Amino acid sequence: MIARLLAKKTGNFGRWRAVARKMDQFSGEFEKLVDRDLRKRSLALRYRANSGEPLDKLMPEAFALVREAGRRYLGMRHYEVQMLGGIALHNGCIAEMQTGEGKTLTASLPLYLNSLTGDGAHLATSNDYLAGRDADLMRPLYDGLGLTVGVVQSNTPRPQRQKAYQADITYSTAKELGFDFLRDRLLLRRIKEGQALVLDSLASDDDSPAESKPVQGILNYVLVDEADSILIDEARTPLIVSSMPGGSEESIEALYRWSAEVTGEFEEDTHFEVKHKPRAIELNAEGRKLLRSLPAPEALNLFGMIDIYEQVERAILVSREYQKDRHYVVKDDEIVIVDEFTGRLAEGRKWRAGIHQAIEAREHVPVSVDTGDAAKITLQDFFLRYKRLAGMTGTASTSATELYKIYSTKVAIIPTNKPPKRKRLPDQVYGNAEAKWNSIVESIREHDSVGRPVLVGTRSIDKSELLSRKLTAAGIEHLVLNARHTADENAIIGQAGQLNRVTVATNMAGRGTDIQPTSDVLELGGLHVICTEMHDSARIDRQLIGRCGRQGDPGSFQVFLSLEDDILKEGFGAERFKTLKKIGDGTSRRFDSHASLFRKAQEKIERNHFKARKQMLYVDKQRRKIQVQMGQDPFLESLG
Repeated sequence: MIARLLAKKTGNFGRWRAVARKMDQFSGEFEKLVDRDLRKRSLALRYRANSGEPLDKLMPEAFALVREAGRRYLGMRHYEVQMLGGIALHNGCIAEMQTGEGKTLTASLPLYLNSLTGDGAHLATSNDYLAGRDADLMRPLYDGLGLTVGVVQSNTPRPQRQKAYQADITYSTAKELGFDFLRDRLLLRRIKEGQALVLDSLASDDDSPAESKPVQGILNYVLVDEADSILIDEARTPLIVSSMPGGSEESIEALYRWSAEVTGEFEEDTHFEVKHKPRAIELNAEGRKLLRSLPAPEALNLFGMIDIYEQVERAILVSREYQKDRHYVVKDDEIVIVDEFTGRLAEGRKWRAGIHQAIEAREHVPVSVDTGDAAKITLQDFFLRYKRLAGMTGTASTSATELYKIYSTKVAIIPTNKPPKRKRLPDQVYGNAEAKWNSIVESIREHDSVGRPVLVGTRSIDKSELLSRKLTAAGIEHLVLNARHTADENAIIGQAGQLNRVTVATNMAGRGTDIQPTSDVLELGGLHVICTEMHDSARIDRQLIGRCGRQGDPGSFQVFLSLEDDILKEGFGAERFKTLKKIGDGTSRRFDSHASLFRKAQEKIERNHFKARKQMLYVDKQRRKIQVQMGQDPFLESLG
């Protein structure tokens, strides 16, 4: 079965199987070595790698060393399927490993092997917590083999970043890796423009100040954790290092605030039209006439009417499309984005093109100074700059075509260590949202009454808190995990598999954290997962479903939907959405026969996102090509 699965995607399984047999030949020998001799064997491998011996040739011995180090220093010996996953990752594949199959331990194999050349190996993950946790977890293994480990997080000072990148293996978030690349490019441009003092300081490895040296070094090998999220979903958002613009902050703020105040004066179809591709608002002749008639502050006299039209259109778009506690939260008088793919707060990130400032004006918080771009790069561009790229996730096969077209990476489906026992209950579709939520509460009560733990996944913060209020009213004890309540995230998820635990969470729940059902829970059927709404991507739904039935444990899941769910509007457009809402309006009866509509809407959204990512990559390539022809750095913009 393993041969069929892997050969179907990669075509190299025969060679991989031979490598795996060679690994087993070293196991008995390495188990007899004392710690000092084990480290000596590791140093000998490094010498051979630096002498030019191919890493493929060193792989059997290197992986066997790592497996022994895992057994000895972590109490965890790699399973056979984890060794196969390591081979796939070394060969530049995206390894699809189901949740709970030990991706963190699997990653130690290719990271160790690719660090032996001295050029370093990077692991890119989705958030600071996972980067720090995984580095600390694997550190005893690497220490035992004589390797150093570095961690780069959002609050890591520049001098420590340099040391972290100089380590053999560096754990960081994808965004921090990309931002450090851009900051290094900016520094090198300043050096190129004639800052001789800085150039002289770079010549000395020992005495140069941290601020005047690039921190990152060679982009050798990168292993991307949650590869589907980072390489596909988040790839649409460019990483930007900003520069400060000129202009009057007072007049700009006045325009934003006035625009936010007058949005209620404009009506759809009468004063403006909605364009869904791309999402935009366009004032018509009546709308522009109305705008000119409204009283406005003197500060707006500094702007042309075209600028005022565009800002009011932007304010209307924000009032319609950006929802508090779904797309953002207000925290300490600041607008903080909620990452739509992880459900976590994206501290420090801002929407572009004035959207962020329009939301600040709407929420009556200080309007931040709009910034220009000094340097920018997409995650697609950045990861393609590594000599070798690999990734791992629980949900890659559905995106295999896109991953290959953009990154030239094949998907290797790694089988589970034990056969899955996950059970799917029939989907339930209701006429309206109220009926759906009431049914979800009753389903939770039913499972809770027999002691089974329930994990409920919601699409947004406001939906998680809506359900929480209903559960409280029904007298059902529960915990809520969303971007507002992250302090005890690890503890909450760690206990979510115990008897009578009800956990309501956004899709941040569980990525990188195992839910361990107790033996009593397993006898009752394991963890039960409830999906309250479908996401834009089927992969996010699969991540939630994958919380149950891990490592061969029993588990079950069920999907609840309503004809008022957002995905129908996003997939089919406003007109058809209105028609579907009318079908279910005022009734609580079931419409299970409509279940296929939701998947069709989801597929349509996924196709649109794929087209947008392809277009963005094409435009970026053309822009870089022109800039290179003109002798400019393709990643640096005008500093203004």
